[in-house]
Amino acid sequence: MAANRVAMEEDITESVTLMVDSVASSPMTPKTVVVKEDETHHPYAFHVSGPRNVASPNWRDLINSSWKDPNYKRTVMACFIQAAYLLELDRQENRNEQNALAPKWWIPFKYKLSQTLIDERDGSIFGAVLEWDRAAAMADLVVIRPSGAPKAVLALRGTILKSLTMRRDIEDDLRFLAWESLKGSVRFNVALEALQSVATRYGSSNVCVVGHSLGAGFALQVGKALAKEGLFVDAHLFNPPSISVAMSLRNIGEKAGVAWKRLMSMLPPKNEPLIPNSNEGQVSPGNVSSGFRNWVPSFYGSNQKSTVDLRKWVPHLYVNDSDYICCHYTDQDGVTEKREVNNKENNSPVVNTNSQAAAKLFVMSKGKQKFHEAHGLEQWWSDNLELQSAIHSSRLISQQLKSLYSIK
Repeated sequence: MAANRVAMEEDITESVTLMVDSVASSPMTPKTVVVKEDETHHPYAFHVSGPRNVASPNWRDLINSSWKDPNYKRTVMACFIQAAYLLELDRQENRNEQNALAPKWWIPFKYKLSQTLIDERDGSIFGAVLEWDRAAAMADLVVIRPSGAPKAVLALRGTILKSLTMRRDIEDDLRFLAWESLKGSVRFNVALEALQSVATRYGSSNVCVVGHSLGAGFALQVGKALAKEGLFVDAHLFNPPSISVAMSLRNIGEKAGVAWKRLMSMLPPKNEPLIPNSNEGQVSPGNVSSGFRNWVPSFYGSNQKSTVDLRKWVPHLYVNDSDYICCHYTDQDGVTEKREVNNKENNSPVVNTNSQAAAKLFVMSKGKQKFHEAHGLEQWWSDNLELQSAIHSSRLISQQLKSLYSIK
């Protein structure tokens, strides 16, 4: 009996040990730990990849607003665009309110999500409207909105190369590549309606539209559409697309036209001899330039109206000269000055009065970079960013904006 009792106890002990080992080795426990670990150290978490030296609004902003610093404003706008990207990634990866990544990119700046822009064709989120969160600000003793902080921001993301939304994103990329226009896209109409809504509600001076890559293309075009209605919103465009077949064909035609006009301007009129007897028949470089200006009047300001119009809607463009998608915005149409700013973007801009269409261009030059670095959004909230700033008139900017400055 004693031997049987000992054997039974050993069997029970062994069974309990096996059960404990089985529970310990079950995939459920380490799986739960791994998920929690991924959420904490996700590469897109705000505390992992977000800006390091940017503070939340506080009571001191009542005296001297951080939003008056262009570096701060650029950083926050880039964070809002990152939030638009993450809203779609949160949707694709089935995150809920407790583990969502996107809110962490607007909450520190006292904003809240008021609307998501959804593509009805695939249900993807391609943008968001963020509004000043007065309740959250009051909790931190920020009793009024800091000067320079917009009441509402429309943030538009770029292309995401994931199967759930990649098809629609690439369709719009190809649309711009072929036609240099996004007006035929479903997303254009949704974005324009959202921007019109907040501009009407809060006033255009209190609204901002921002975008990155393809989203910057949408932001530029909906902002321009609103400007034609007399509503001028602040616009910040990061790595906006500049390559298109339409632009290339137009440039070829323009170069051929310039060459032909120069040739014709160097020939004497039909009623004059081939060899002039006086200086009147001689062609000077100034005459050639004058003929070119008359041929392409939209590239040059000819009266006071263009100077007035220039100050109405001037979008902010942020480009990296190593990014082949946006680098053509730096191709100059005429002589344009540049100013080294080195974190002093608030200096008075250099205005080129020889052009009707212009944008406030910020150029990052770091030498040769890999494409994913030069086109990435993260670079725009990095520390010690050195930019060149100017009111810049390039051929591409003139093409994009000249319809706003046409003289009727």
